[in-house]
Amino acid sequence: MLGELISESKGKRAARRVLSASPGFKVEVSFEDNGKLVGIEAHTIATYWSEGRPDGSLYGEGQAAIITRDGEVVTWKGQGVGKLLAGGSVSYRGAVYFSTASPTLARLNTVAGVFEFEVDADGNTTSKVWEWK
Repeated sequence: MLGELISESKGKRAARRVLSASPGFKVEVSFEDNGKLVGIEAHTIATYWSEGRPDGSLYGEGQAAIITRDGEVVTWKGQGVGKLLAGGSVSYRGAVYFSTASPTLARLNTVAGVFEFEVDADGNTTSKVWEWK
């Protein structure tokens, strides 16, 4: 069951590079965004890789560092599946797992987050993460 909306943010794809082109493609993507993490303003720097699968879907893994307005740091690692859309847009769904030494945000250490991540044709990103209860 989905619980609280933990994070919501918007940002921009910063870089892409091809890691492999054969037998299928594998691409690395970095992005930065701004939003809120458990109600606190935060900035995220993230990188993920994604590879095409034989059926045309995508599988990827990523990691990020989130810095709150107060300088607290939370990291996440995650995995997801997705699809390519018109104009080079992509859409992913998956799960992330948080880690932090911050006493204020320590509850995130035991949270599995379920996410929606979208990148439009212009490289604009939107992300939402809910607690998985």
